[in-house]
Amino acid sequence: MKYRPQTIQIFLPDGSPTSIREAEITSRLVKAILFPRNKIQEVSQREMVRYTGVYFLFGHSEDGTKPIVYIGEGEDCFNRIQSHNREKDFWTHCVIVVSKTNDYNKADSKFLEHYCIKKAEEIGRYKLYNGTGSNKLSISESREHDLLDNFETAKILLATLGYPIFEEKRKATKSKEIMYCIAKNALADGELVDDGFLVYKGSKFSKEETKGINKWVKVLRKRLLDEGFLKEENDVYVLQIDYIFNSPSASAAAVLGRTANGWTSWKDKNGKTLDELKRKIKNLDN
Repeated sequence: MKYRPQTIQIFLPDGSPTSIREAEITSRLVKAILFPRNKIQEVSQREMVRYTGVYFLFGHSEDGTKPIVYIGEGEDCFNRIQSHNREKDFWTHCVIVVSKTNDYNKADSKFLEHYCIKKAEEIGRYKLYNGTGSNKLSISESREHDLLDNFETAKILLATLGYPIFEEKRKATKSKEIMYCIAKNALADGELVDDGFLVYKGSKFSKEETKGINKWVKVLRKRLLDEGFLKEENDVYVLQIDYIFNSPSASAAAVLGRTANGWTSWKDKNGKTLDELKRKIKNLDN
């Protein structure tokens, strides 16, 4: 996907950058508001949280493999979120997405909910907490295109607020950007991305683990197996999806079954390490 320069306005109602945040592209109709769960009473005073729209509850799974999201909709979003505050424990932050003019109706919010759930499942960055997805409502073709355009704005606002739920994982368009981690019974490829290191689906992980392996590496690999992200095939573990690790070293350790320095373990097709390619200061005049 090709990005273009944009200006996004962030407003801090109480002045704190870690508290309530409202985000908008001033030329667009869509607006988002983020708040931590402990600010639910304070955010109730913001008029826009009572608008019709879609909302996202974000949290972390106990095993730590993927963050969790619940996607919902409501004619009064805050009313729905209040019920989730009583019934759901996992979430720590909420983002509400609405029209600035509050012109969404129930069909609009149901369509956006359905589409957001579908896209979140396709991209797979977050584990969906939703038990069942919503049905796609029948709306006019012109209205559908309007809402899809609104979705693109919401996608940007969510990522700007720290939740890239709809951002595609793969970004490398040139072979020189693809890195390889190779060892006995291990052959993985991937790339350095904005939020960590992405290892591509089909990569082969070593089944063996060294005796001196760090505990956190063992735990990470077990979680990947338990979640079904790794499956045993022909005496190796094969990655079933594109998976983003927190760092190059975490990804290399998972691939190799031992503690590893990812900045030197990952190399391009010419043998240059990730450290050489990404951490060495280059002379831009040459």
